[in-house]
Amino acid sequence: MIAMKKNIILFVILLAVMQLQAQPDLKVDALRVEGLQEPLGIDRGNPRFSWKITSAGRNVHQRSYRILVASSPDKLARKSGDIWDSGVVPADQSLDVLYAGKPLASFKKYYWTVEVKSNHGGAVWSRPATWSMGLRDPALWKASWIGINGHRKEDQVDSVFTRLSARYLRKEATLSKPVKRATAYIAGLGLYELYVNGKKAGNAVLAPTTAEYDKRVVYNAIDITAQLKQGRNALGVILGNGRYFMMRNYQGKPDPLTGIPQANYGYPCLLVQVQVEYTDGSTAQIVSDQQWKVTDNGPVIANSEYDGEDYDARKNLNGWAMPGYADQSWKTPDIMPTPAPVVEAQPNEPIVVKQKLTPVALHRTASGSWILDMGQNMVGWVAIRVKGKAGDTVTLRFSEKLKTKDSLYTDNLRNARATDNYVIGGNGWENWEPRFTYHGFRYVEVKGLQYVPDASQFTGKIVYDDIATTGWFSSSDSTMNAVFRNAYWTIRGNYRGMPTDCPQRDERTGWLGDRVMSSYGESFVFDNARLYAKWLQDIADAQLENGSIPDIVPSFWKRYADNVTYPSAFILIPDMLRRQYGDQESFRRFYPAMRKWMAYMWNTYNEQDLVLKDNYGDWCVPPESLDLIWSKDSTRVTEGGLLASAYFYHCSRLMENYARLLHNETDVQYFSGIADRVKSAFNKRYYNPQKQQYANNTITANLLPLSFGMVPENDRAVLFTRIVDKLKTADNHVTTGIIGGMWMMRGLSDNGRTDLALQLATNTTYPSWGYMVGQGATTIWELWNGDAANPMMNSGNHQMLLGDLLVWYYEYLAGIKTDQKLTGFKKVVMRPEFPAGLKQVSAYLDSRYGKIASAWKKQDGQISWTVTIPPNTTAALDIPGNAATIRESGKLIAGQQTFTTSRVSDTVTRVEIGSGTYQFTVANP
Repeated sequence: MIAMKKNIILFVILLAVMQLQAQPDLKVDALRVEGLQEPLGIDRGNPRFSWKITSAGRNVHQRSYRILVASSPDKLARKSGDIWDSGVVPADQSLDVLYAGKPLASFKKYYWTVEVKSNHGGAVWSRPATWSMGLRDPALWKASWIGINGHRKEDQVDSVFTRLSARYLRKEATLSKPVKRATAYIAGLGLYELYVNGKKAGNAVLAPTTAEYDKRVVYNAIDITAQLKQGRNALGVILGNGRYFMMRNYQGKPDPLTGIPQANYGYPCLLVQVQVEYTDGSTAQIVSDQQWKVTDNGPVIANSEYDGEDYDARKNLNGWAMPGYADQSWKTPDIMPTPAPVVEAQPNEPIVVKQKLTPVALHRTASGSWILDMGQNMVGWVAIRVKGKAGDTVTLRFSEKLKTKDSLYTDNLRNARATDNYVIGGNGWENWEPRFTYHGFRYVEVKGLQYVPDASQFTGKIVYDDIATTGWFSSSDSTMNAVFRNAYWTIRGNYRGMPTDCPQRDERTGWLGDRVMSSYGESFVFDNARLYAKWLQDIADAQLENGSIPDIVPSFWKRYADNVTYPSAFILIPDMLRRQYGDQESFRRFYPAMRKWMAYMWNTYNEQDLVLKDNYGDWCVPPESLDLIWSKDSTRVTEGGLLASAYFYHCSRLMENYARLLHNETDVQYFSGIADRVKSAFNKRYYNPQKQQYANNTITANLLPLSFGMVPENDRAVLFTRIVDKLKTADNHVTTGIIGGMWMMRGLSDNGRTDLALQLATNTTYPSWGYMVGQGATTIWELWNGDAANPMMNSGNHQMLLGDLLVWYYEYLAGIKTDQKLTGFKKVVMRPEFPAGLKQVSAYLDSRYGKIASAWKKQDGQISWTVTIPPNTTAALDIPGNAATIRESGKLIAGQQTFTTSRVSDTVTRVEIGSGTYQFTVANP
């Protein structure tokens, strides 16, 4: 029986969207469950309820709420909260209200609504919503892990390029009564597709999400009520390799290219339990066991996320997931080893097909093949419609760019083959797409067609986690807009149940260092809260007993190097979640593991009060020559010990704050003491008071202590001039790697040089984001010189070079930033910069409270600024000018009761506002 950790609280967010108007006759909009494709399978504790209020009125805020949870829709309709009635709670809290009702039962479906009263009078009930509980007790699992604990000769698993065919499993079951509700709880490793009576269940692809498989695996809950019927039914499951079965086989040795060992967890395996509730209230179960049948002789003859999928339509198992299929030749499945001690409901969104593209061009090569241009570097696969003779093979090879007009550039894929093969069955037009692979590509070479194809016969399917796009940015500068679009495509292309580094080559892993600050910028564009909260669990699962954290999580590549900067993501990301989403639980939940890592690094690597352990330096400093990967110029390279010790100081201050929020005064003093000691030792070792610079005076060497508050106060201004001077010697172009780049744009603006930040953002010559755009890039490169560097490391789809650019776009240009105490945008702080050379900026963010928008324009000597603030929040706006010159909707704000104003300086006025849309105008300074 599977052992599961009990009493672990999962703060699943249930979101009610309500429409509130300024008048008492309030109306209700839709109610949904935030983040989850379907609110099924909550199993780790009590849910937390959230709702969103929308209103066109001004200064709308909640005065009280009342939550009802009922066991049936009828009871809820009668306003009978037989499971929980919170009573009227006089509070403006609308996020993360903890359930406090009767114990919630496994498999049970619940119905809920919330009543809100606002300061405008009246009350409104949200439209009812539902959720259901999963398996809260491990004893409820009656299913066994099954599969084939071995492989065929044809699978060639002893080869470096492992080939393993998919497993097909099926079982028939008779249901004796009419079905009221049926839910499949399924964990298929590494990847699965579930079929019920011949039809796929659910819309997820590449399911389930990734995990540290020897510590934890997840199951999905899928509603299959509409697919089951009284009488005979059939369940079918196809299992692919995913990241569970070895991606490469080096016979226990490290990858010869990277020197890093790679994980192999075992052969694909299945755990599934279908919970059936009949209309008379009785129940039945269908579980995975040795009553199932299995074969590995189906049409998916090979699958690998690196290499692609091979499908032989001549081997189609027609009707295999339907009742009555003749499966006598299939085998009895093996009982498989239990993968992990914890099996739990997937906490993050599933991967789905989010968009489809048709090729923008179709070109015939001299050799007779066809090259498709999708018009955009994308992540997913191509669905095809083809015909031919039985046994003809259609081959699709994928690449991000072309070598010549007739050939793909695949050198940067390293040893990923990125090739799909479809063997035609010979039955007229045939439709096919892969199940268990994905590719990063813009171009596709198609071989094997004996006719002239049409572009409509190829559909690019873009896949990533089913998270909402919550923000967008535009400006009067076309380069900045193009960079933002490229960032958007890059970020979503690298969401694969974990934040990956790249989607195309033989890597596709979760490097922690890439997301230390990028996760923050991403949160303005995508609702990535559950993805990163889940990734924190992966990091905690990957942590060794001694406290060590790897640089890559999940640890499909085993890289425990005890670096400081990369694992610091474990300390910084909870702060991002706290600030951007009001998540008060992630840092609480993972605090013990975070503290364990800090103590391990301090106790193991402390050298005279400094933790100097570093392995990567300021990764990807722009090299002096386009053909280099790493700079050979020592004046550009920052000492690794400085990076490590500066980041350890920053982490110590964050831990001090977490301890303060947890009311752990002992740890407040502990981390405060460490930070003070590190700061003193750091300045003693690296700061030259005569030259007023750190170490060898690189921008990163000076920028980190300046950003982290380590610089002697009287020397800050002079130190910043060192940064400005260094930029000038580089013709005001990027000179930092990813570590310094995480603070570059904000560091310039915080010290009064937004003009320099704007120049970095709009440059079009090497090295710059605009240079990538000018070279035709539609995503962000791994290297600033990704068009010319060695193919060992020139991915065309990497987000790490974004640094803090998106944060700067939003917080500094658009002026959309959360208050540090009233987090999650409960209070919005809006202090936009209006730099010369930029005429217009427009941005929005759909926060957990609602849509925040900021749009300003310079015209006719004035700045017009339109601001939208959602209900139940407030905002503080810093506007250039004084109250006697600032107008809102044409009226001077001075003396208006709608606003609270205060003087920030001789040239800036602070205006405090509530919800609503406002139009300010002021003379352009």
